[in-house]
Amino acid sequence: MSYIIKKATKELKGDIYLPASKSESNRLLVIDALLGSEDLQIENLSASNDTKVLKKALEALLRLRGTNISVTLDMEDSGTAMRFITSYASAINVKSLITGSERMKERPLSILVNTLREIGAQIRYIDNDGFPPILVEGKRIKGGVIEIDATISSQYISSLMLVAPKMTNGIIMYLKGDIASYPYINMTAHIMQHFGIEILMHENAIAIKKQSYSGRNNYIVESDWSAASYWYEMAAFSDDVDLFLHGLKQNSIQGDAIITQIFEQFGVHSEFQENGVRLTKTNNHCQNLKQDFINYPDMVQTLACTVAGLGISGELSGLANLRYKETDRIHALHTELKDMGITLDSSEEKILIKKSDLKAQRPIRTFADHRMAMSFAPLAIPLGEITIESPNVVNKSYPNFWEDLKKLGFSLEEV
Repeated sequence: MSYIIKKATKELKGDIYLPASKSESNRLLVIDALLGSEDLQIENLSASNDTKVLKKALEALLRLRGTNISVTLDMEDSGTAMRFITSYASAINVKSLITGSERMKERPLSILVNTLREIGAQIRYIDNDGFPPILVEGKRIKGGVIEIDATISSQYISSLMLVAPKMTNGIIMYLKGDIASYPYINMTAHIMQHFGIEILMHENAIAIKKQSYSGRNNYIVESDWSAASYWYEMAAFSDDVDLFLHGLKQNSIQGDAIITQIFEQFGVHSEFQENGVRLTKTNNHCQNLKQDFINYPDMVQTLACTVAGLGISGELSGLANLRYKETDRIHALHTELKDMGITLDSSEEKILIKKSDLKAQRPIRTFADHRMAMSFAPLAIPLGEITIESPNVVNKSYPNFWEDLKKLGFSLEEV
C-alpha cells in the first residue's frame, strides 16, 4: 500500500497534539518495573508501537519473576526496547529468549552483551554471535567498574544506567570514543534523579551506587520533539504559518529540542507559550546548512529533506551510527534523494547535498523506517504531490501522523 499525498497551498495553520515522547516513556517503564510500585502514574505515556512492545515484555517478565517458567520476548523492530529489556532481563530471576524482526537480527548487540557478561550476566547468542536472538539467564548482577564503547549507541549506556541501582556493587562506567547521542544519556540521568537515584557524571565517566528508586506518584511525559521536527520541516516549506504544537517545553530534557535553533535559519520562529510552542514564519533564508548530528541522529532525515526541498546546499556530519538504525539511513537517504534529482555525496559519517532542483519521479521507499516516511511526506508542499510506500511504518513512533496531516489541509489517497 502507498499514499499519494497532496498539498494545494503553502499555508500551514492550526493546532497539532503531538505524540508523547517514546524516549521518556520507555525509560519510565523500566523504572516503574524496578520500582515495583502500583502507585506510580505515568501521564501521557507514548502510544507508539515501540513503547507497547517494551511494556508487554516488562509485564511478562514481572509476572514470571521467581518462577521456573521461561518466556520468549519479541521486541519486533524496536532497538530501544531490545537494549533496555536485555539489561533488565539480565538482572531479574527469569529465563528469557529475546528476539525481534529480521532487521533487528542484523542490528549489533555485542557491546551491551559483552559489558553485561563482564559484570556477571549470563547471556548467550542463539544464531549469530553479536546479534539477536539471545538467551538470558536472569540473576542478580554484581556490577563494578567497566569501559564501554560509546560511539555506536547511547541506548547501551542508558540501558545499563537504568538497572545499575539494582546491581550489588553499583557501576562505574568509562565511556570510550566520541559519545553518540549524549543528550539521551542526560535524559536517562534526569529521569532517574527524579525518582531519587544519585548519579555522578563527569566528562566520560558515570558512577551509580547500589540504591533504590523511591516512589513519586506521577510523571507527565512531554510531547516528542522528534515528531515536532516534521512540522518544522513543513513550516520551512510554507509561506503563511501559524501553527501551534501542544505539549512541548522550552527547557526540555530532549536533545532534539535543538530544532528550534536550527530552523530559525529557515525562517521558522518558535514562540513558547504555556502549553506548547507557536510556529510562525520570518524572512530568514539560509542558503547552506552545516550541522553536526552526533547528538541528534533522529534529526538527520528531517534536515536532509528540508535542505533538498528548499533547493539549498548542506553538509550533515556526525552520522556514523546511522548505519545501525531501523535501516542504513545514509544509504536510504542517498538512494531516494538522488532519484529525486538531488546531487549529493555520502560517506560513513557525512552527507553533502548540493543545490539541486527537486522532482518526484517514483514512490518513495521507506525501508521499514518510520522516519523515512515522515521526513519525505512534507515534500508534498514544494512538489505539490508525493507518493510514500508502506505508510504504516509511522506506527513505530507517531501513529496519528497521517490523520494530523489531513487536519492541516493535506489530502491522502490510498493506492
